[in-house]
Amino acid sequence: MNVVLGVGGGIAAYKAAEIARRLMDQGCAVQVVMTEAAREFVTPLTFAALTGRKVITSLFAAGSSEDTLASAVEHIRVAQENDVLVVAPATADLIAKFAHGLANDFLTTLYLAFTGKVILAPAMNTNMWRHPATQANLAALERRGNQIVPPEEGVLACGMVGPGRLSEPETIADAVARAVSPKRDLEGETVIVTAGPTQEPLDPVRFLSNRSSGKMGYALAEAAARRGARTVLVSGPVNLPEPAGVEVVQVRTAHEMRKAVMERLSESTIIIKAAAVADYYVPSVPPQKVKKTMARWSIELEPTPDILAEVGRSKGDRLLVGFAAETENLVSEARRKLESKNCDLVVGNLVSKEGIGFESEKNEVTLVTRSGDVIPLPLAPKREVADMILDHVWKLRLALHSA
Repeated sequence: MNVVLGVGGGIAAYKAAEIARRLMDQGCAVQVVMTEAAREFVTPLTFAALTGRKVITSLFAAGSSEDTLASAVEHIRVAQENDVLVVAPATADLIAKFAHGLANDFLTTLYLAFTGKVILAPAMNTNMWRHPATQANLAALERRGNQIVPPEEGVLACGMVGPGRLSEPETIADAVARAVSPKRDLEGETVIVTAGPTQEPLDPVRFLSNRSSGKMGYALAEAAARRGARTVLVSGPVNLPEPAGVEVVQVRTAHEMRKAVMERLSESTIIIKAAAVADYYVPSVPPQKVKKTMARWSIELEPTPDILAEVGRSKGDRLLVGFAAETENLVSEARRKLESKNCDLVVGNLVSKEGIGFESEKNEVTLVTRSGDVIPLPLAPKREVADMILDHVWKLRLALHSA
C-alpha cells in the first residue's frame, strides 16, 4: 500500500515521524510531504532517513527549467501513485484550505488532485478546535468523504487543557489500515442506531434532557455503514455532522424516537439503542412561557415509552443491543437490563468515571451477553470502541443465523 503522509506546521509535527514508522511496519511505502511551516518543527532529513525517500517540501524545485517543469506536475504523479493521503497534524489552516479548495503549496495542491482515501488528524489549540469556523470546515470535509481522526483531550503545548492534542500514532496508523482494507462483514444487514438525548418540553422555551452528546451512537452508525450495512440513524438533538452513507432521521422527543424506530423495525436485522432517552415527560405542556414570577412551579411527570422494552418484545429473530449508562454496579445493572428488556447484548459504561462517557471523545465499556459473558473493552476513542462493539455484534449475529 502506498501512503502519502502530509505533515502540517504544528508542535505535534514531531509525532508524524512515529506515524511514518508505524505505517512502514504495516508494509506501507510512505511518501512524506511537508508544509513550509512543518519544517520549523522537524527537519525533512528525519523523514528521509525513516522512509528512504526524498521528502517533498515545495511545489517548485530549484535548478534547471527541466527540474522546474518536472516538479510543477509532480503533485499529479504523487496523487496517481498513492492509495491514501493522511495529514497529521492537520492544522486549522490546512483544514480551512482543504474545505475551501485553496491550493498554494504542494500539500494543498496534492489534496485537490487526490482521488484516493483521505484521512485527516487535526491538532490545534482547544479554542481553535471548538471555533465554529473549524467545526464547519470539518463537517464539510466529512460530507465529502474525508475521514477525521479526532484529537484527544489533555494538556496542550499552550498550557490549556481540553481537546486538540493529536491522536496517538497507532490510532492514526490503524485508521489508515482500516480505510484501505475495511471490513464488509455487515453487508446485507440493515442496522438501526439510536443516538443522543431526547428533549421533553416543559413550556415553549424549556425542556428536560440529559448530557448525552450522541458521539457513541454516531460512531456506531458510521462504523456500521463503513462495514457494509444499510444504516438508519435515529438521532435526538445533537451538534454533530451527519455520518457519510447513513440515513439520518432527526427527532426531538422520546415519543418521536419511538415512532421512528417502530416504523422501521420491520426493515431491520440489528437494532442498537445507544440513545439516552428521557425517562419522563410533561403530558400537558403550557402553550405560553411560564414566568419566573410564580413562587413555585409544580410539574407532574409521566413515564416516557420504554422503546428498548417494546422492541425487545417484538424483535423476533433480530439482534437487539441496549446501552446502560450507570454510576455504580455496572455489570449487575447491565445484566438486569439485558434480561428485563430481552436484549442480546448490553453495552455498559460508568458515566461517573472521569474522561469517558458523556461528551468525551473516548469511552471504556463492558459488554454483557445473554450467554453470561462479561467482556471489558479497553479505553479507546469512540470510533475504535464502535468497531470493537460491532465485532461482537457480528459474532452474535452469526450465532443467531446458525442456531
